[in-house]
Amino acid sequence: MLLVMKFGGTSVADVARIKNAALHVKREVEAGNRVAVVVSAMAGHTNQLVAWTREASLIHDAREYDAVVASGEQITSGLMAIALQSLGVTARSWQGWQIPLKSDDAHGAARIDVVEASEIRRRLDLGEVAVVAGFQGISPNNRITTLGRGGSDTSAVALAAAIKADRCDIYTDVDGVYTTDPRVEQKAQRLDRISYEEMLEMASLGAKVLQTRSVELAMVQGVRVQVRSSFDPPDICKPAQLGLAEGCGTLVCDEAEMLEQRIVSGIAYTKDEAKVTVLAVEDKPGVAAGIFMPLAEANINVDMIVQNISEDGRTTDMTFTVAASEFSRALDVLRLLENSIKYADLRGDTDVAKVSVIGVGMRSHAGVAAQMFQALAEKGINIQAISTSEIKISVLIGAAYTELAVRTLHTLFGLDH
Repeated sequence: MLLVMKFGGTSVADVARIKNAALHVKREVEAGNRVAVVVSAMAGHTNQLVAWTREASLIHDAREYDAVVASGEQITSGLMAIALQSLGVTARSWQGWQIPLKSDDAHGAARIDVVEASEIRRRLDLGEVAVVAGFQGISPNNRITTLGRGGSDTSAVALAAAIKADRCDIYTDVDGVYTTDPRVEQKAQRLDRISYEEMLEMASLGAKVLQTRSVELAMVQGVRVQVRSSFDPPDICKPAQLGLAEGCGTLVCDEAEMLEQRIVSGIAYTKDEAKVTVLAVEDKPGVAAGIFMPLAEANINVDMIVQNISEDGRTTDMTFTVAASEFSRALDVLRLLENSIKYADLRGDTDVAKVSVIGVGMRSHAGVAAQMFQALAEKGINIQAISTSEIKISVLIGAAYTELAVRTLHTLFGLDH
């Protein structure tokens, strides 16, 4: 089979780990698989490079920033190729511009336009392993670009789509996707399979296994992704096969490949939330737009929204959530609107958390929300806000109750075993 293997920063954190990752690649090559490898920079290396650009000048050319920051993956790709060659595996390194992986010119957060992978595919067919530097591409102006957060995962999925790989294996420091965070609930179970939609919701709601961008791209392109651990001993892991490698990782795939669907597949949570309440705003058309348009123009994403209209119908309270990192900016924007919106008071709270239940089975099962709310009420957990989608229900609660809520819901929906 044709396989893309992606190794994250912790998997290539030093030369010893790069050599270990190379053994995983060798296993697949010896099994007769054609392999392209995508690598991140060594753990912590990108942060150091970013710090150096800021030390040189707080205000700097974004094109030069990308030239500096992209060097981390260049180093790793060269070291991985050397490690593979030392094991007797024919390999060479490729930078984004050599493929080429063409992107737009949004330096620091570029988006992929096209991956021209015909030469890499030809080399793979000849038995050569291509070691590709992730996170980077080349702009229409022939400048190096970086793809922003989650860029290496996105590079791997885009390459897999371009070469029509049978699967993209993402090697990381965990051995798959779990029903919830094992650090919170010891009974968390590793999922053999999860749908793209469920993984997308989990990634956007706090699960750190895969980046949202890469899951979106995998879903659009139909790339099957398997999450595996680079710390499993290479000599006991079975080589990749078209189905799920037995006992290894979690396969992210189309819902049609799910043999049996649970009502709820996982519980996600995030404490990176802040609540903002605008009190006693006049209840008339355009008020909501007057609040949320300026926030959007400031690039502040709003999540949960709750509106409470007063008994006399003249005023309304508007409560919503933003990322904790955007909390202060959101308040600053709203303070500037005080005269135009004419609110009575502005309040905020960062001591909150969002807990979500996710599952494609919720489409065809009624009563999930009622069960969830009742279980939380029985534990004395007050719900401050609610948001839903077809396969997700999220609630905002006090941060102190996060772990209790996660464990309660994990048991409620039968995920303990």
